[in-house]
Amino acid sequence: MDPTSTAVLAEGLRKRYGDRYALDGFDLRVPAGTVHGLLGPNGAGKTTSVGILSTLLKADGGRAEVAGHDVSRQAAEVRASIGLVGQYAAVDEVLSGRQNLVMFGRLHHLSPAAARRRADELLEHFRLADTGKKPLKEYSGGMRRRLDLAASMVLAPPVLFLDEPTTGLDPRSRGEVWEAVRSLVDTGTTVLLTTQYLEEADQLAHAVSVIDSGKVIAEGTPDELKSRIGGDRIDVVVRRADQLPAAAAALEHVCAAPPDTDRDTRRISARVKDRTSALADIVRALDAAGVAAEDIALRRPTLDEVFLHLTGSGTGASTDGNGSDVSGDGAREAVAA
Repeated sequence: MDPTSTAVLAEGLRKRYGDRYALDGFDLRVPAGTVHGLLGPNGAGKTTSVGILSTLLKADGGRAEVAGHDVSRQAAEVRASIGLVGQYAAVDEVLSGRQNLVMFGRLHHLSPAAARRRADELLEHFRLADTGKKPLKEYSGGMRRRLDLAASMVLAPPVLFLDEPTTGLDPRSRGEVWEAVRSLVDTGTTVLLTTQYLEEADQLAHAVSVIDSGKVIAEGTPDELKSRIGGDRIDVVVRRADQLPAAAAALEHVCAAPPDTDRDTRRISARVKDRTSALADIVRALDAAGVAAEDIALRRPTLDEVFLHLTGSGTGASTDGNGSDVSGDGAREAVAA
């Protein structure tokens, strides 16, 4: 695919379930060879949008193209151009890693010899060559997800949809999946990523669209989105909770704005305009107020703060015990919206 082309395009997509819209004028443009993050509260329409773009669902309005093919009129061509990795691994527990990949190759009509060659190539690419003959019960969570990614790439599709690919994984396994995604993009694959983990989008995405109530409410690079809620922030952790009011007053005096206070963590956070002078000024103000600080740090805004600022909601309101989106299909997602 031409690296200057648009790999995924959506214009005014609508999808309705009963009297609720899962998508209500959804627009998206993803350049080829990039990772685009799709973020939003549970029920915002993320899974529905992926369902329509991957031809699993039919839109009620609007239009979409994937890899240059119209999703509605050229569904077969779209399906031949994409890979899809859902929230849960689609690999067979009984087979080994290599046997799984050979099976997927045969399902894609590769000859037995070609399926075996492709399986070995993928095992090598995803750093699973030394585990390819092991049964899946001996795989870690990260290894299983890397195998799932490998299975989606049997035919090397130009576009890959990842619908919350690291749900339920520990931090180490999540990092392994991130590394695998980066390696795919390095070879020219375009990735549309939906995720509940804001850090994941920050780590992987070249650009991010924030979706709420079925439409995109903000988009840009992670840095551009962070800049929308102000510049740097300073965090102060006080030694004693009873010093929080005095510390907050000191920060408000320096920053000329009321700070945010978290009593549970004894943390106060405020925006600063001039990071060079703010740190020294706040240290002096806390000292003058007799406040003992355990930690003082300057930092950039996080995507979590952008998310909360734009949507006014958190990422875990409708999750199950493992942090998974319980609105897994479009109908349930519409009800949760």
